[in-house]
Amino acid sequence: MPPKNCWGWPNVPSPALTHLDAAGHAHMVDVSAKAATHRKAVATGAIIMQPQTLEMILSGAAPKGDVLATARIAGIMAAKKTADIIPLCHPLSLSSVTVDLAPNDNRIEITATVTTTGATGVEMEALTAVSAAALTLYDMCKAVDRGMQIENIKLLHKSGGRSGDYNAA
Repeated sequence: MPPKNCWGWPNVPSPALTHLDAAGHAHMVDVSAKAATHRKAVATGAIIMQPQTLEMILSGAAPKGDVLATARIAGIMAAKKTADIIPLCHPLSLSSVTVDLAPNDNRIEITATVTTTGATGVEMEALTAVSAAALTLYDMCKAVDRGMQIENIKLLHKSGGRSGDYNAA
């Protein structure tokens, strides 16, 4: 039986874990031989807050300014900088990034859609956009609501590339 890593999984390289070489060392995957195809990813998440915090945001009364516009821009900027944040991500030329913020009861639902034409997918860029938008919402409102909770950040959809399409259940 091979030795196990800190999670109790066998410590052997797996063809499914492409960021590990034959010796089990992390490396950036070589995508130079892959064909450029249209890629799309959609991620989502939410931030839960007190109803009065949401009302403050929607009325434009937040002390730090336009919370929704700032969070949207933060998400877009984060998608563009994903390779600087996630060590083994490829720097990509993104075709589009949208960040939608939908107030709903005591929460703001965040959805990011990212597209490119390239040799690797944009899932990490979409997830990073949602994360940064949620963190920005928290940062801009923490003075009035420190109990906000960021939750359920996940990939909803990805298309393009060799592995095909994915849609969350």
